[in-house]
Amino acid sequence: MPLNIDLQQILLHWMNLAILVGGLYFILFKPVKQFMEKREAHYRERDRQAEEKLADAERIMGEYQAKLDGADEEIRQSRAKAQQAVQQAAEEQLTQVQTQAQQILTHARAEAEHDREEILRSSQRELRRLAAEATKRLALQSDPFDQFLDLAEEGGNNEKR
Repeated sequence: MPLNIDLQQILLHWMNLAILVGGLYFILFKPVKQFMEKREAHYRERDRQAEEKLADAERIMGEYQAKLDGADEEIRQSRAKAQQAVQQAAEEQLTQVQTQAQQILTHARAEAEHDREEILRSSQRELRRLAAEATKRLALQSDPFDQFLDLAEEGGNNEKR
């Protein structure tokens, strides 16, 4: 054979190679491929479950958001009602206070008028008494000059003390 090529040796190597590839295929490649397919199926299943859970979570979150929005609206309405009630109570209290103030003012005016009249009566009585006393003194002392001297003496005695 030219170039020292032995066809029998080449065929034997090809056969060994085919047996080796076939053996490796059945011993290694096929089990590894099955393992990889199972693993891929397992992760696909987990991915599908995660997507379902995510969709459920989003749906539940939407429901809760709707409930929160409803609660916010209820809170706003109750706050408005409470503010109205407080405002109404404040107005009622203001009205009562104004009524009481008016009553107090009316009572004070009446009392002041009564006190004024009482003071006028008292001062008129005092003036009458003083006039009567002055008249009595004038009647007792006929001479105004003597009265002057008596008053001067009383004033002089008060200064010495």
